[in-house]
Amino acid sequence: MSRRIAIVHDWLTGMRGGEKVLDAICQRFPDAELFTIVHVRGSASPAIERLRPHTSFVQHLPFVKRVYRAYLPLFPAAVEQFDLEGFDFVLSISHCAVKSVIRAPGATHVCYCLTPMRYAWDQFDAYFGPERVGRAGMMVMRRVMNHMARWDRETANRADRYVAISHYVAGRIRRYYNRDSTVVYPPVDTTFFTPATQPDDRERYALVVSALVPYKRIDIAIDAARLAGIPLKIVGDGPDRERLRRLAAAHGSANNGTTFLGRLPDADIRELYRQAAVTLLPGEEDFGIVPVEAQACGRPVVALARVGATETVIDGKTGVLVDDLSAPAFADGISRAVSAAYDAVAIRRHAETFSRERFVGEIAALVDPSTPSGQGTR
Repeated sequence: MSRRIAIVHDWLTGMRGGEKVLDAICQRFPDAELFTIVHVRGSASPAIERLRPHTSFVQHLPFVKRVYRAYLPLFPAAVEQFDLEGFDFVLSISHCAVKSVIRAPGATHVCYCLTPMRYAWDQFDAYFGPERVGRAGMMVMRRVMNHMARWDRETANRADRYVAISHYVAGRIRRYYNRDSTVVYPPVDTTFFTPATQPDDRERYALVVSALVPYKRIDIAIDAARLAGIPLKIVGDGPDRERLRRLAAAHGSANNGTTFLGRLPDADIRELYRQAAVTLLPGEEDFGIVPVEAQACGRPVVALARVGATETVIDGKTGVLVDDLSAPAFADGISRAVSAAYDAVAIRRHAETFSRERFVGEIAALVDPSTPSGQGTR
């Protein structure tokens, strides 16, 4: 079946989890047209850049590449002005606003929902608390986010169907949008993330791969590694970087080898996964691609036993799930993981159930129901 397909994504400013989803979809549908609120050229993969994304009026506002989130109140108007006339299938990949695009009459709109808008619903304080934007800024942003939440809920029926990245997100869709959804887990490139031919056990360290933002709880990882007596390597960047650096220095973590590596190419991250004693996930993730990438490299994960991690980490087989969000509890989890004898082949086999091939097949079946969907949606 031939369809004219529009793919809509919130913004393109780097290659995080949502962009890895988009990359797989763009490779599967190379003739689709791509729409996004803001596009920083060269920040995405070749498969994404090749589609030459259509952008909104926000693209032309001052300093947008550095402060695009400051224009959040304009995003509803931006997505509603996308011209989707002539497209008979719309696939939105949404964690903010694009689930509310206006499709043409007779077209079908499927929303692959990474999460309902976090800052408008249940994570306002992590983004706009007084320690982040000051008390006056918090009061202003609360009014803005209350408006955004109302708009988000009122436009929930613009999508004909919701597909969630995890059962946890499916619950949030039901709670905030009063809509049911099916679950299709995001893709992990298990052909790229593979175990080392010969793991090097001479350097034992814990690893964090994450954006450095408050809700990721990297502070817990820093303290936990210190308590467990294991060096910690942190890959990633973000607005919380300097606070975390000060925390590591204040607690003497630098003496244990806490190292901030910044952003790194995927090949370097793969090597770090391969040689890490354990990868840490202390924050609550809607799904969490990092734990699956680490497991694809045959290495165990220590994660908080909440939300997405409970769907990707098998306690005692592919890592340790920690019940309590505290440094002592995570330190105990690290110690148990480091001393356990894990089967790298079994860890890898579990990760393969989240492959790109499985994801692409399931998404293709949503666009064209006659397409074999591989393992099917859950």
